[in-house]
Amino acid sequence: MKYRFSLLAFSLLIAGLGSISAQLNKISYEEFDLDNGLHVILHQDKTTPNVTVSVMYDVGSKHEDPTRTGFAHFFEHLMFEGTENIDRGQFFKIVQNAGGTLNANTSNDRTYYYEILPSNQLELGLWLESERMLHAKVDSTGIATQKGVVIEEKKQTMDNRPYGTILQETMKRAFKVHPYRWVVIGDPDHIRAAKDEEFQMFYDKYYVPNNAVLVLAGDIEIESTKELVKSYFSDIPRGTHDLTREKIVEPALNGEIRDTIYDNVQLPLILQAYRTPAMGTDDYYALDMLGTLLSKGQSSRLYKSLVDEQQKAIQAGSFPMPFNEPSVTLTYALPNMGVECKDLEDAIDTEISKVKDELISEREFQKLKNQFENDIVKGNMKVATRANSLARYYTYFKNTDMINTELDKYLAVTREDIKRVANKYLVEDNRVVLYYLPKSQQQ
Repeated sequence: MKYRFSLLAFSLLIAGLGSISAQLNKISYEEFDLDNGLHVILHQDKTTPNVTVSVMYDVGSKHEDPTRTGFAHFFEHLMFEGTENIDRGQFFKIVQNAGGTLNANTSNDRTYYYEILPSNQLELGLWLESERMLHAKVDSTGIATQKGVVIEEKKQTMDNRPYGTILQETMKRAFKVHPYRWVVIGDPDHIRAAKDEEFQMFYDKYYVPNNAVLVLAGDIEIESTKELVKSYFSDIPRGTHDLTREKIVEPALNGEIRDTIYDNVQLPLILQAYRTPAMGTDDYYALDMLGTLLSKGQSSRLYKSLVDEQQKAIQAGSFPMPFNEPSVTLTYALPNMGVECKDLEDAIDTEISKVKDELISEREFQKLKNQFENDIVKGNMKVATRANSLARYYTYFKNTDMINTELDKYLAVTREDIKRVANKYLVEDNRVVLYYLPKSQQQ
């Protein structure tokens, strides 16, 4: 539930964001809609006597008022305060006393809540999530408490952490119109200024069944589970607010943007952010494979060239941000002792130019496909991960079966596609370049 942004965490984020949510064996599921608009997905897996109860709401930071950023993330915290029938502070205790775990997370595109429980506690999980959806506590006590929590969280995980503002500084330069220009945690001043009734309006608009998908995955009986879902959720009123969101198209960057950030860091960092297409598009899959080619593992191109051979960097990577609308691909490196940032940036550009000029070898390409297939097999070994994937594919694309077909999208990418997207997107007039430098270098 918290942002943790250090150099190591940045690397872990990269690995997590680039993962694929599918597996080679077909994942079976059933889905249906209640009359109030709640979409329900059921996935049976009796391997272990556990069940994941999860709800994904189609609300993230991109849905916020530009003068009230951070609301989606704020609610990730507030929704654990309790409900009309669950006392404040008891949500976690109820789940833990039942032998389960729970958590939540927010992105630019959605908010996700889940419990992992013994399968004989399925009904408990349904009750908890129906309570949260029907009448969560959105009162002055909880709001005041969570205002302090999220404001302090931003200080600890972004403002006072080395490189913690990377996404904040990058996105506000890469986007001028689209709401991706602000980060999920939002602006503390917006949270401080917001009135209680504004939070209530946000809850009433977005935390409704017709803006959510309920996924139950694990040791369940399909038919009896359907009846339980109906008994706990069918009486929740459908939301009455218009959920239509205007499609905002960010204009082309039309020229490189360069800037320097002086931060509380010991080592410089070079970041290149290229504007790129959304998840689910053919070019996204090609760019994801390109990012793996450049930066996954010690045999990747950037690591092998910049770290091992030239010894100009101690770390380097590249990955696309997996957003549901056009976003950015980030390429970064930390220079070795005595290496000028410009020299390292030129070395990065040289490696990218090689991909633009020449097809990658058949051997590299086969290795790429093997890496993705391996990631896919591992990606959904856990039932809880499958639940998340099912929810996300429906929320983003209204196509739940992408959990079974997305691998085909990756395998359809050709060497020519990788070269083409490198030439189309990884160009100077389509990027933001940031140098993160120690404050001691500021004149």
